[in-house]
Amino acid sequence: MKQREGEDAVPRLWNANYTKVFVANFMIFFSFMLLTPLLPIYLSETFGADKHTIGTVLFGYSVLALIARMFSGYIVDSFSRKRVLLVCFFFFSLFFVGYIAAGSLLLFAIVRTLHGAPFGATTVANSTMAIDVLPSERRTEGIGYYGLANNIASAISPSVAIWIFHATHDFNILFWLAMLIALCGMLIVATVKVSAKPVVKDKPPISLDRFFLVKGTGEALTMACFSFSYGVVSTYVAIYGREQLGIEGGAGTFFLLLSLGLILSRLQGSRALRQGRLVHNAAVGVSVSLMGYMLFAALHNEFGYYAAALVIGLGNGHMYPAYQNMFVNLAPHSQRGTASSSILVAWDVGLGIGVLLGGLLSEKWGYSIAFWAAWLVNLVGFLGFWLYVKAHFNRNKLR
Repeated sequence: MKQREGEDAVPRLWNANYTKVFVANFMIFFSFMLLTPLLPIYLSETFGADKHTIGTVLFGYSVLALIARMFSGYIVDSFSRKRVLLVCFFFFSLFFVGYIAAGSLLLFAIVRTLHGAPFGATTVANSTMAIDVLPSERRTEGIGYYGLANNIASAISPSVAIWIFHATHDFNILFWLAMLIALCGMLIVATVKVSAKPVVKDKPPISLDRFFLVKGTGEALTMACFSFSYGVVSTYVAIYGREQLGIEGGAGTFFLLLSLGLILSRLQGSRALRQGRLVHNAAVGVSVSLMGYMLFAALHNEFGYYAAALVIGLGNGHMYPAYQNMFVNLAPHSQRGTASSSILVAWDVGLGIGVLLGGLLSEKWGYSIAFWAAWLVNLVGFLGFWLYVKAHFNRNKLR
């Protein structure tokens, strides 16, 4: 009986609400990743777009996601998070139909760009709601596990997409499937029970902190460096594998190995997160990721292609949840939404620039230069973490 009481004293991590938000997060990223690795091929085959044009078209999505996230952090801190989430989820689902209707490269670029706004807002609202429904004693651990939904979706979705495409050669099936999965996520999150939240009225009329966690600027800059590298590699990995290495459908295996690394490292690193060793996890992550991007840039063969995926996954699986918790621990409770949006804004900035410059560099000087540039920018983030972020976080953390 005493043991039972001791066990009951520990709050349950996987309560019903957290599980639903976790599953909804899986649905968001499954529908998103279902298209991501194949869009460069779609644009090339359907509209005859070159690499630079592909990068420009896909860059617009990141720009709108960035802008939406800058404002959505303030919105979810000020209004009903569930209501904001449902509205954003609906429009995120609806935009997949726009890809089918787009009959020209210009229309596709417009739809893809506009789709970034509900995606950015949905991810901020959903991650903030996850923080809300977690018991405070297990919040750090829960935030780490929350990202597993992204990783599992990223492991399964590209493989499913590539299998469907090779079986049907019909991109419209993928667009419809992505919409249906996103709608399922919206219906699941609609059943989450959250307590009413008062509107925030005590913030100054004009304050940068309403939209971005200024205290986390150094952390954000290094995060942008890490996402730049990911943007270059993840966007062009499918077309690079097919054109340069002769690997047909290799992107599915690449993302599977990447996600396997992410999942393994998140599970292994959960204990350190539970103990509050955020800086330790981040240090391991940025170091391992740097080695992974070097491997991808240096070895232009199947071994380098697949081994780099696993190593990058292992690194990012340690780095990202640690950084996410660092942002949350730098912010007061009233700025949870802002903290959640700030790390996503930082990720989007780097990702968008990586997609754009990756296309430009690969078009003018080839994939090798583009991938070495990804490694070089990752090195800048690595140095920034060791020379500034580590000490800054330890001095300024609130919890």
